[in-house]
Amino acid sequence: MQKQTISLKRKAYIVIMRVLMGISITITVALVLFLVGYVLWKGIPNITWELLTTKPSYLSERIGILPDILNTLYIVVATLVIVLPIGVGAAIYLTEYAENKKLVNAIEYAAETLSGIPSIIYGLVGMLFFCQFFGMKTSLLAGAFTLVIMNLPTVMRTTQESLKTVPENLREGAFGLGAGKWRVIRTVVLPGCVDGVITGCILSVGRILGESAALLFTAGFAHSLNGFFEGLGSAGATLTVALYVYAKENGEFGIAFAIAAILMILTVFINLLATLVGRYFQKRREL
Repeated sequence: MQKQTISLKRKAYIVIMRVLMGISITITVALVLFLVGYVLWKGIPNITWELLTTKPSYLSERIGILPDILNTLYIVVATLVIVLPIGVGAAIYLTEYAENKKLVNAIEYAAETLSGIPSIIYGLVGMLFFCQFFGMKTSLLAGAFTLVIMNLPTVMRTTQESLKTVPENLREGAFGLGAGKWRVIRTVVLPGCVDGVITGCILSVGRILGESAALLFTAGFAHSLNGFFEGLGSAGATLTVALYVYAKENGEFGIAFAIAAILMILTVFINLLATLVGRYFQKRREL
């Protein structure tokens, strides 16, 4: 009788937990669908060819976001070119070379602490350090260096955890064949953890696309149309900064929703591209 009572209580507990988890999943999915659907519904009708291919003209009251799109691409490329080698290199050193575990733990703790710092503080430090101390002034390059500091913990930690998943017998087999330390890392370990590098890249791109507070202090909000190298040395607004300016300063909520829809589409496209690249490397590794 007692066992039957315990069994009934356990079944009731399982049913209740399944119902609660189902409600949680439903609420989460509903919020995501509502948010995405509302932004696309309000934004897509305001996306025009003229909006995407022209720059703002205050004389004719024309609104264009081509400079903002290019500035976003410039700062994404500049940030990734700097942060990926540093982050992956730091992860390799901490996982494969560092012997002082106390130092490794201290660096990991510092990286986790950096991940929790509000972006507005990064913007303030970037403005004082890069814009003023190094004389970069307000520029996309100063914003890129600020975003490098913000995204370095993410790239380093994701790569480090991915390096730890590579089986130790693969390393030992390569060492047994006479390969050196760096050759083992280059030919065995790194191909086995490419998924972690891609994950860190995806997370970094997502944070760069969504960042506005830090860039307001460092990159500015100019809508000028420049080439890559000229644009990095001058002030420029990314899409998120432009969204803030049009919504908060100018009251152009239609344009703000259009930019929000473009950001969502860009994020989905980058995630799909990264997924395809990850599958390509996975198939190549299996072969």
